[in-house]
Amino acid sequence: AAAGILCYVGAYVFITYDDYDHFFEDVYTLIPAVIIIAVGTLLFIIGLIGCCATIRESRCGLATFVIILLLVFITEVVVVVLGYIYRAKVEDEVDHSIRKVYNGYNGTNPDAASRAIDYVQRQLHCCGIHNYSDWENTVWFKQTKNNSVPLSCCKAALSNCTGSLTHPMDLYSEGCEALVVKKLQEIMMYVIWAALAFAAIQLLGMLCACIVLCRRSRDPAYELLITGGTYA
Repeated sequence: AAAGILCYVGAYVFITYDDYDHFFEDVYTLIPAVIIIAVGTLLFIIGLIGCCATIRESRCGLATFVIILLLVFITEVVVVVLGYIYRAKVEDEVDHSIRKVYNGYNGTNPDAASRAIDYVQRQLHCCGIHNYSDWENTVWFKQTKNNSVPLSCCKAALSNCTGSLTHPMDLYSEGCEALVVKKLQEIMMYVIWAALAFAAIQLLGMLCACIVLCRRSRDPAYELLITGGTYA
């Protein structure tokens, strides 16, 4: 169950980051998500080993289980550290990339980056980098010469919005940069909290395995005695 949840968290991060990948260029930001998926996959195998070793009360199996859990625990600590590092870098990454993405917007024949802008503005209810007036400095705005912003800036509740700057009340007033940063940082926090939660589970697993190992070592050795075809 823990392995499945970890893999889900990692996959969720990948899918969500894919919607915002045009706003940051550092692919290493996804390293924590990659690690947590790998840990989740490994954790499933480790869980099977631990169950079999516990049922059979195999000292060797339990010892191996504890060692592997310790390695996974260390890996999850690394995920938490990397998560905090890349969470702090998100703002700089978005600030560095977002202006270039907006300046390359093409509303006539939209490419992937242009579709990403429209998606973000609709999804996060924002317009422009800091506000809708930022569109006035883009190449697309100067080429269209219609004094309007993309329709993705229009409030969802309005059906007759044309994106015209003469009706600013029809447009989202908040800029997208701060909201994109906030969204990406929230996603990274999911990774951090998932790693912390399951690191605690790892500790519990190691503790339980150690208790079983200690009890097993105190038990008297059982020997199979064969006498005349009967077992004693």
